[in-house]
Amino acid sequence: MIRSFRLRIALFSVALAGSALVGFGIIAWRLIYVAEVSRLDAKLESQAKRATRPRSPEEWQAFGASLSLELGADADTPTAVLVKNSQGEVLYQSGQEFAEINLQNFFPPLLIPPVSPDENDLALGTEKSPRNLDRSFSVMGGMFPNPRIQTQRTATGDWRIGAVSTPRAQAAIAISLQAIDQEMDVIRNIFLVAISGTLLLVAGGAWGLSGRALRPIRRLTAAIQQVTVAGLDQQIHLGATDVEFVELIQVFNQMLERLERSFKQASRFSADAAHELKTPLAILQGELEQALYHAEPGSEVQQNLSNLLDEVRRLSGIVRKLLLLSLADAGQMSLHKVEVNLSELLAVIVEDMELLAPHLTLEADVASDLWVWGDRDLLTQVLQNLVSNAIKYNLPNGWIRIQARQRLSVQVTISNASNTMPLSDRPRIFDRFYRGDPARTRKVEGIGLGLSLSREIARAHNGDLVLDSAPEGQTALTLSLPSR
Repeated sequence: MIRSFRLRIALFSVALAGSALVGFGIIAWRLIYVAEVSRLDAKLESQAKRATRPRSPEEWQAFGASLSLELGADADTPTAVLVKNSQGEVLYQSGQEFAEINLQNFFPPLLIPPVSPDENDLALGTEKSPRNLDRSFSVMGGMFPNPRIQTQRTATGDWRIGAVSTPRAQAAIAISLQAIDQEMDVIRNIFLVAISGTLLLVAGGAWGLSGRALRPIRRLTAAIQQVTVAGLDQQIHLGATDVEFVELIQVFNQMLERLERSFKQASRFSADAAHELKTPLAILQGELEQALYHAEPGSEVQQNLSNLLDEVRRLSGIVRKLLLLSLADAGQMSLHKVEVNLSELLAVIVEDMELLAPHLTLEADVASDLWVWGDRDLLTQVLQNLVSNAIKYNLPNGWIRIQARQRLSVQVTISNASNTMPLSDRPRIFDRFYRGDPARTRKVEGIGLGLSLSREIARAHNGDLVLDSAPEGQTALTLSLPSR
């Protein structure tokens, strides 16, 4: 599976930044929550200590009414208060509607024994003398044990409860955490929106930066795509390339140099060998023709000379094809272009086929006036190769169909009855010297250069030769050439 490196960089950046932001958000949210609860705990403790002081009924009412605001909450935030003297008698209670809050058993234990009943009367506020009132505060001595503060879960939500116990009184104050929970929900939503927006920015930034980082790779790819067989000597210039890509470009340039050297050696060998064999074969063919002419008709010598002459002609054809292929590889195939009437050329080839393969059924559907601009001799060779293959690889009493039409280009399709071609043979049908399964081709003459040469000639004319997809039991090849 092909994966996008640029997409992986962006996703990795988003994942990394997202993990950091989510972790930071969770920790920050938790710290804010702890800070809010700690602030509330300090106020609960302060108000609980205040609640142990003696007050008149009117003062208790005022204390309960302002408790929410004193705790830093809204006035409508639910609260509950329970104050008892040292004898367990309730001095003040509010929030009885929240029966699920258990304040009775929440008071912390006393660290010193309670005061006497007389002094307790002072705590109840029955003595009105300022002197006695001052005495009540001195008895308390400011000795407050550690308060008890915790969260209690109820059906109406979470409550934060703070309680203190003194020798004169015990006080417990509860406040709903609904306001803090709502505030924390708002903060959480703000964090989610901020993190989502930040991740979008990170993704866009990572995508853009990865694109800029891969720009030298794209330039290198574009340069590589422009390298052809005829331009292996083209080097990719370093220019202002980043140092990270310098080594890659240098290695590629060195590879081009090796390819150019090897290709030139192979092309030179093929061209030189074909050229050097061309003259001796021509001389040999001439000598054999001369000897065959003087041989006794019908003699064994004449038969042997005739066989040798056929093989020499076959070798001459191979040499000619190799020479053309070497010229095509080097980009030096010379074309003598003229206007070619492909319809007339196909008509001549159809007449030849009727003589060469009378046992086959021939169908020709050729449009008139199909003109192309090309080398007549080479195009004739291409069509002859295609027809020759259709005859060689046909079935007994089979058929050949030739269709030629003017579309965006001139297209000539030659199909024939044949054994079904294995899928493994289809990609290699244009390989040089490839003749497919020997079990199917051992009785067929040829060396496997015809289709390769035909495609090179077609491409030299800015056209192409392709193997079409055909029904089972058929083979079809299509030659495309630019129209005149």
